[in-house]
Amino acid sequence: MNPLSFVVPFDQAAALEQIRAEGARFVAGGTNLIDLMKERVMLPQRLVDINRLPLDVIEEQADGGLALGALARNAATAYHPLVLERYPLLSAAILAGASPQIRNMASNGGNLLQRTRCHYFYDAEVPCNKREPGTGCPAIGGLSRQHAILGASSACIATHPSDMCVALAALEATVQVASQRGERQIAFADFHRLPGDTPEIDTNLAPDELITSISLPPAGQFAGHSIYLKLRERASYAFALVSVAAMLDIGEDGAIREARVALGGVAHKPWRVPAAEPLLHGAPDAGRFAAFADRLLEGAQGQGGNDFKITMARRAIVRALNMAVAGTYNNTGHTNGTVMTRGAA
Repeated sequence: MNPLSFVVPFDQAAALEQIRAEGARFVAGGTNLIDLMKERVMLPQRLVDINRLPLDVIEEQADGGLALGALARNAATAYHPLVLERYPLLSAAILAGASPQIRNMASNGGNLLQRTRCHYFYDAEVPCNKREPGTGCPAIGGLSRQHAILGASSACIATHPSDMCVALAALEATVQVASQRGERQIAFADFHRLPGDTPEIDTNLAPDELITSISLPPAGQFAGHSIYLKLRERASYAFALVSVAAMLDIGEDGAIREARVALGGVAHKPWRVPAAEPLLHGAPDAGRFAAFADRLLEGAQGQGGNDFKITMARRAIVRALNMAVAGTYNNTGHTNGTVMTRGAA
């Protein structure tokens, strides 16, 4: 049995002191960490329960943006009136993931930190560079249906599992963190890492840092044309094979003035190429959307078992863009996230 201590700090200063102990981990909802402990994939020596900290507030900012408390639950975030009104993409993405029970427990900060669902990572009896650096990646040449087609390395081809994070990438969120050294902000594009030769490091968050909130910039004109399209094996409680978070700012003349598109299920982090997005500016048409999809998927490479993802992703991008042109798909408009099962792309 793994020795384990459990502490419950009542203020942030105490939490930041407790996390400095060897083998310490923060725990909030525990929806991923507890599973990893059961499988002996992660064996913390101390759990620091942060649920007593006042970090669950969702509030409007002076600039018109929104601050999401790190301890606000996913369900509370998805159904918050300001999220529904201004950031329907985020609501749709959250509600396309997990189950109601898990969303009621999972915290916003924890969602950002969930680990890959690669089956090799979860099996403590097999090698895995993410779990035990230097032991190899059996997914390469093995069962790779769920694995990455973009940004992978010879050390790891795992994908990031979060739906919420794909929307946050498109929304250009900022992560607020704190430690005993002070506070800092991390642009969402820089929060998660590609595997490179250190796949065991998922994020640029230091071990002693605590996520305190997630900041969303002012919504602008995107709320009227957004969609989270998720393709997966079954219609509920399954991780994405491919997902697309698409936001469009469309002028009165019907032309696209600005676009943001992020992909999930295809890389070690939410995949976005801002330099490609100007390709979407102008009148919406099939050729423009196809050219953008090709650019976004530039360099995509399958592993045999997941080669289909390249075609699936290309079609999903085009479909999501066409749907976003038509309007916003959310739980107060057309649908609460658009979920497609296998083969429907």
